[in-house]
Amino acid sequence: MTGQPPYALPTTFLGTRNTSPQARRCVAGIPFDLGTSFRPGARFAPNAIRMASRMLCDGEHPVFRQDPAAGDLADVGDFVLPHGDVEGAMKAIAEQAAPIGHLVALGGDHTVTLGLLRALAARTGPLAMVHFDGHVDTWPDTFGQAVSHGSVFRHAIDEGLVAPHHMIQIGIRSPVPGEVRDWTEAQGVRVVTAEDVHLDGPKAVAAAVRALVGERPAYLSFDVDALDPSQAPGTGTPEVGGLFTWQVLAILRRLTGVNFVGMDVVEVCPPYDVADITALAAATVAWEYLALTA
Repeated sequence: MTGQPPYALPTTFLGTRNTSPQARRCVAGIPFDLGTSFRPGARFAPNAIRMASRMLCDGEHPVFRQDPAAGDLADVGDFVLPHGDVEGAMKAIAEQAAPIGHLVALGGDHTVTLGLLRALAARTGPLAMVHFDGHVDTWPDTFGQAVSHGSVFRHAIDEGLVAPHHMIQIGIRSPVPGEVRDWTEAQGVRVVTAEDVHLDGPKAVAAAVRALVGERPAYLSFDVDALDPSQAPGTGTPEVGGLFTWQVLAILRRLTGVNFVGMDVVEVCPPYDVADITALAAATVAWEYLALTA
């Protein structure tokens, strides 16, 4: 090994010194958690994920045999958001995401995906969606709050930002009202439970993703609570019985050729993390995505 040790790298994602929004792929933080319904703290996630990402800077990806940090990658810093204004924050996210060609976003709670999809779908039309989560996030509201981390995909479907017949949700296992589950499946969304992943295996899940997405422009949204709390304790709404990190990596590594045009990783809650293992899991998912799409 040559160069600086990982702990001495800049505190950007993968230690990049590039901050240009014209880079081929850009990382941005979205410090927002006003949409959460249980534990707050996801506003502190972007920098925690960046710090953990430095663990991934000392070599090539073991499967794809290239270094995502060595490509045209920039960290453009954190989006500037109005405090205390959910709708205003969605507007600000969409405006700041719109000029960026290929964005990897570090949330923040899952509400931020709505602003990101509004910006991206304006260029691409309705997107195919690969959504890892413990929850379907298609409630009509969350305890009376219309726009929140629990309703983000209800809005995305209603606004035509995603194509629900080309949307797959992986890792679902939380309690959910019957009418919410029925509405979700009636739209054409494919729901793959965590138990399905455990019993059928990553190869079968990856094959289902590829068949459903096809050649459409696709978006990856990864809620870290898709992972079991033993793998990711630092999240706002943990659900037992979740995925293990090896299963997630095995699925992602089998999605070569999918036309991904953007992604986010959300719901890391550093105040509840242990030894940064949740932040490292989130950083690794983003790193895997960069290697996959290189």
